[in-house]
Amino acid sequence: PAGRMPLNARCLLDDGARRLVVRGPCSSRLPPDVEEVMLPIDVRALSPLAVIEALFNRGLKRLLIEGGARTVSSFIDGDAVDRLHVLVAPMILGSGKTGLALKPITRLIEARRPLTQVYVLADGDVLFDCDLRRCENQD
Repeated sequence: PAGRMPLNARCLLDDGARRLVVRGPCSSRLPPDVEEVMLPIDVRALSPLAVIEALFNRGLKRLLIEGGARTVSSFIDGDAVDRLHVLVAPMILGSGKTGLALKPITRLIEARRPLTQVYVLADGDVLFDCDLRRCENQD
C-alpha cells in the first residue's frame, strides 16, 4: 500500500498480461503500461472491500487473494472472501508466525463453520476448501 515494491519486481515485467498495482497514495513510480489503482489508506491498510470494488469496476470478476496473515485476515474479517483454502502439512515447526490473525469473537455462536471439502494430497498434506459463503451457523 505504501509503494515500496521495487520497479524491477518480476510481477511487473511485461509478459503480455495486464498488470495492475493496488496501493494507497504515494509518490513512487511504476513501469510503463502498469495500471495504478489508487485507494485511500484506512488505519495503515487498504480496505478489502474497496480493493474488490475497484478491481471489479476494472473488469476483474474473480480474484485470488494471496498474502500473509494480515492480508488474508483483513479480507476474511471484511467479509470479502468467498472461498478459503487452508493447507496443513504434517510438519512440526515449533512456534512461528500466526497463519490467521482474525478479530476475536466473544461468543462461540459468532464463530464461522464453513461448509468444507477435505482433500488429502499425495505428499500427506491436507487441503481444506472452505466455502465461506455457506456456513452452518447462518440462517
